[in-house]
Amino acid sequence: MDFTDEQVERYARHILLPQVGGAGQQKLLQAKVLVVGAGGLGSPLMLYLAAAGVGTIGIIDDDVVELSNLQRQIAHKTSSIGHAKIKSAASAIGDVNPDINVIQHNARINVENVMDVIAGYDIIADGSDNFPTRFLLNDACYFAKKILVSGAILRFDGQVATFKNYSGTMDDNKNANCYRCIFPSPPPPGEVPSCAEAGVLGALCGTIGSLQATEVLKEILGIGQSMSGHLLVYDALSTTFRNITVKRDPACPLCGDTPSIHDLSIHSIHSSDG
Repeated sequence: MDFTDEQVERYARHILLPQVGGAGQQKLLQAKVLVVGAGGLGSPLMLYLAAAGVGTIGIIDDDVVELSNLQRQIAHKTSSIGHAKIKSAASAIGDVNPDINVIQHNARINVENVMDVIAGYDIIADGSDNFPTRFLLNDACYFAKKILVSGAILRFDGQVATFKNYSGTMDDNKNANCYRCIFPSPPPPGEVPSCAEAGVLGALCGTIGSLQATEVLKEILGIGQSMSGHLLVYDALSTTFRNITVKRDPACPLCGDTPSIHDLSIHSIHSSDG
C-alpha cells in the first residue's frame, strides 16, 4: 500500500526507525487489536495504539463514565460523564487519529461471547480489572491461538506479560507459558481487593498501559524481545522494575502435559471488564 502525504507526515518518526520503516508502518495500519476494558489501562493503551496507526482497534466495555473514573481513565472527559465508555473512548481515538477504524462492542465479556468477539483480531490486550476476566481471556486466547498482552494494577504496583502459548502450539512457542502457569486458578473472592476497594495511583495506569501498548506494537512489528516467558513487575513507590522469567508449567491445568481444562465450560460466571 502507498502512504498518503498526510500519513507520511503523521508517522514520520516511526518510518525513520530502521526497526519500523515503511514496511513496519504498513503492518501497523493493517493490524487489528482488541482492547478489553476502556478504563485505567485501556485508556492509555488504546490512545497510543491509535497514535501509532494501528488500523483497527476494537473496544469492549459495557460501563458508563463516572466522575471517579477521571482520576486515571484519560480517554474520558468531564463532559463524558454518564455516557457509554466505548463511545467516549471512540471519540478520543478519533481526536488522536481520525483514520483509525474503531469497532465498539457495548457488552460485557463473558464465556458466551468471548470466542466470537476475539475472532476478528490479531492481538488481545487485557485491560480488565478482575480475575474472572483475566482467566477467561487467557483460556480463550489459548484455544483461539491469539496473542494476549496482559496488564494489571493495584495501589502502587503493576504487572505486564505477553502470552503466546497456544492450543496446538507452534514449535517456537512450545516452552511459552500461559497465565495459569503463574496463577493456576483465581483467588477466593475477597482475598485480593479491587482498585475500587484498595485504591490505585492514577499515573500508574499510564505507566502500565503504555508498557502494554509498547508490547502490542512490538508483537505486530515482530521486533525486539517478546515479553512471552516473562513477567514485568513495577513498584512505583521504589521506582523499580523486575523482569521475572516464567516457564511453562508441566502441571498447568490448561497448557500442561496432562491438562484438565479442555474448553471454556469451567467459566460458570459472567466476567466484567471495567
